[in-house]
Amino acid sequence: MWLFAVITVIAGYLLGNLNGAVCVSKVMGDDVRAHGSGNAGLTNFIRNYGAGRSFAVILIDSGKAVAACLVGGLLLKQYLGYQAGAALGGAAVMLGHVLPLFLGFHGGKGILSGFFIALMLDYRIALLILAVFAAAYLITWYVSLGSVLAAAAFGIGFIVFYFDNSVVMVCGIFMSLLAIFMHRQNILRLLKGEERKTNLFK
Repeated sequence: MWLFAVITVIAGYLLGNLNGAVCVSKVMGDDVRAHGSGNAGLTNFIRNYGAGRSFAVILIDSGKAVAACLVGGLLLKQYLGYQAGAALGGAAVMLGHVLPLFLGFHGGKGILSGFFIALMLDYRIALLILAVFAAAYLITWYVSLGSVLAAAAFGIGFIVFYFDNSVVMVCGIFMSLLAIFMHRQNILRLLKGEERKTNLFK
């Protein structure tokens, strides 16, 4: 079992290093990290290149999340159960996305990948975080506020629905805290009233 668990974590982490915003901006002959907030995430990509090209970013970041969950679920199904294995793969790909070794540990903040991980694990949690994000964003136009609240809802959802499955619950809490931690500067700016609003539909 431990060998498959290690393979799941390594595979998930390496997949996480495949950053959609960086890949697409590189194909365009640029680097998203050289602009705006310097973040290698979807929001900074849209701010600098527009929403038109964001489909490719979403495709890459969702694809790696789905792949990591499938690898973990299939490898560990007979030992921990499919969902526990998928949760471990999801936690690994999230870690690789926000702290990618091959990108100098300068990745995204995990919200988009986190949504697709939630979708792979439990549609109820995916719907919960989508609703929380949409409500917070449409009311305030702060992507960061919607993201932080969605990340918190992510962790709460795993506590509520998987209290009896420690592996899934711990992985869910880990991903939630990781995403919130990656938004620490945004939280400070929100508290100071200095955060930038973003129109994702523009």
